[in-house]
Amino acid sequence: MDKAHKYILWFDEIGIHDVPYVGGKNASLGEMYNALRKKGIRIPDGFAVTAAGYRFFLEEEGIKTRLFEILKRINPRSVESLTARGNEARQLFLHADIPPALRMLILSAYRKLCQRYGPNTDVAVRSSATAEDLPGASFAGQQDTFLNIRGETALLDACRRCFASLYTNRAIHYRLDKGFDHEKVSLSIGIQKMVRSDLASSGVMFSIDTETGFKDVILINGIWGMGENIVQGKVNPDEWYVHKPTLQKGFKPIISRILGDKKLKLVYAHEGTKASTKNIETTDHESHSFVLTSEEVLTLARWACSIEQYYRMPMDIEWAKDGLTGHLYIVQARPETIQSQKNPHILEEFRLLDRGKILAKGRSVGSKIGQGRVQVIRSAHEMGSFKDGNVLVTDMTDPDWEPIIKIASAIVTNKGGKTCHAAIISRELGIPCVVGTLNATEALRNNQKVTISCAEGEEGFAYEGYLKYKIFHHNLANLPKTHTKLMVNVGNPEQALELSFLPTEGVGLARQEFIISQYIKIHPNALISFSEITNRNVKEAIEKLTIGFKDKTSFYIERLAEGIATIGAAFYPKDVIVRFSDFKSNEYANLIGGTLFEPLESNPMIGWRGASRYYSKEYRDSFALECKALKKVRDEMGLQNVKVMIPFCRTVEEGSLVLKEMAKHGLIRGKKGLQVYVMCEIPSNVILADQFSELFDGFSIGTNDLTQLTLGLDRDSALVNHLYDEGNDAVKTLVATAISKAKARGKKIGICGEAGANPEFAKFLVSCGIDSISVPPDAVLPTLLSIGEAERAIRTKRR
Repeated sequence: MDKAHKYILWFDEIGIHDVPYVGGKNASLGEMYNALRKKGIRIPDGFAVTAAGYRFFLEEEGIKTRLFEILKRINPRSVESLTARGNEARQLFLHADIPPALRMLILSAYRKLCQRYGPNTDVAVRSSATAEDLPGASFAGQQDTFLNIRGETALLDACRRCFASLYTNRAIHYRLDKGFDHEKVSLSIGIQKMVRSDLASSGVMFSIDTETGFKDVILINGIWGMGENIVQGKVNPDEWYVHKPTLQKGFKPIISRILGDKKLKLVYAHEGTKASTKNIETTDHESHSFVLTSEEVLTLARWACSIEQYYRMPMDIEWAKDGLTGHLYIVQARPETIQSQKNPHILEEFRLLDRGKILAKGRSVGSKIGQGRVQVIRSAHEMGSFKDGNVLVTDMTDPDWEPIIKIASAIVTNKGGKTCHAAIISRELGIPCVVGTLNATEALRNNQKVTISCAEGEEGFAYEGYLKYKIFHHNLANLPKTHTKLMVNVGNPEQALELSFLPTEGVGLARQEFIISQYIKIHPNALISFSEITNRNVKEAIEKLTIGFKDKTSFYIERLAEGIATIGAAFYPKDVIVRFSDFKSNEYANLIGGTLFEPLESNPMIGWRGASRYYSKEYRDSFALECKALKKVRDEMGLQNVKVMIPFCRTVEEGSLVLKEMAKHGLIRGKKGLQVYVMCEIPSNVILADQFSELFDGFSIGTNDLTQLTLGLDRDSALVNHLYDEGNDAVKTLVATAISKAKARGKKIGICGEAGANPEFAKFLVSCGIDSISVPPDAVLPTLLSIGEAERAIRTKRR
């Protein structure tokens, strides 16, 4: 008998071309089971009840005609009609018996599974519709899944409920919306050995960034217990990013880790109870611990790469860890259908022009901005009242909410992470969404006007009122190619993946200050000398931030390394020039514990900053942490495109001292291709450029400090601010001299100061022969046009 007429097919009989017989989900499982186990990827065994079996069920039980008559009576514009007819349709299945011939085949296959895994073995019973999980036609969770199903009676009941779930309200609405004929859609059931993730952990991963479409990372989410909580958004999960190119070269590039609170876990219910699973609260230790080790994260990432390479497309993958064996498994995989379909040459940019009162904040989904009136929906029973264009505010969503999600201008939830249901659906629909706010349903009031912004990096905001914003569309294919390299200044790692799509040649200035102030928040000396601190408030604040790390200094190293690595990975293999920290003493004092270690200076702008800190006995141990973080990025993560730069280096002798301090901690200029740049921002850097060239690989002009020190003014003083002018002839003379001297010595020279974004100054720099110009993100496109215009003028003049 051919596959089209079989009612049962084992995974080892199924391949990706069998979608018409077993649906996309089961076809993918069968394909992986047959092709990827040889690569060391574990996939639990199982079998499928085919679409032919489903159609046999309809015919034998005599419910086909009645079913489609019910569906024809649905008013697609009425939630009440959809609910009533959907319930009628499901009841036909729930009150029918599985035909004896089909029942016998299902139980025979289950008994074979029990022979392998033990009596009454636990299985997952999952739907796999012939129109579900296919590119262009994929919503998350259209049909139901049943976990921890044990025994023959329970299995048959789960199969009947699985068949009925083809007619959930959400599934019916989805087909109506997509124009699918109900009679042409069938359901297959996947029956797969359970992985005991109730005793360990589970989650989802994508072989592409779900927010930006950046293709060189693996995004992994994980929670304690079984995975349903992560999709339903009941739990804020742990999150990891792994860099694919350097992973495949043998490095260990976990470039980002975020600890979720994971307050609940889904576990097996006791035998004899009606439900097969139940949610329980996690312990404090579980909540404060990652659900995977670093090696397990890397294993999953390698598997994701193998799966993506096999399918030749970005993938959406579910994983589980067995608590009995400690083994990891892949339990589902399907094509990613949103970011992978975008046109890489069109850059859409939403830019918020105003700022307002922040009412709630959480994780941003996408990069858009939406506005509307708040409507708080606390349960599915209230969906019928939802008004088109309102902002949906709720605790969390599930697939039944799809009809109102589609008409919302934005979504804000209390719970959930990047892979919860609300996040998945909002990406599919292109709706701005902020998840995991914790308090949105209390902080936002019904009928309140709000602006929902996902255009400011990883963090999303609900602002009071309607704020001004603008949408830009850039066709990157039409931009000029220039000889002068255009680079971008990046401070916030959360924006790095999005910024990687800008037409630049890398990062001319990656600032550590944002990472330290926003990710770390603690003065490094306070971490080194933690045991000596007597201030209870400072100690409690440090303890809270460093939960989950083996010691206080490793927190600083790991967090700093991850921030730098995210920027390095986003632009890999292009150069990323990371400047060592350049806080002034008053800025360091603002960090937790900072006032315990910082002097009170009358003019911090020209005080203890930059290079002078790095070799001083008061700060050299803190500088060592920066060096260790950068060494980790380059040596452990393999991001050797990361270069380093020393700021505010007053003398050549000072430069030598800093290089020696770096070498003590494994950062040796020239070793493993490490290039060391110096900021050219003090007149002495220009005057002695020949001598500085002996120590460093290149220069980056910092016009902000160079201007104030050349003109002898404090740029923070409003009294002399009118004299601050980067276009002053004295400043331009020093800039031109620096470029000339660097070029004569064969050294690279660029600019990362504000002046590079000025169109006329950019043209002046091009005329001087500068190698690169690095500007803020919003100045990239206009500066590229200015460079192109200047280079055309030079070529014309030479003719």
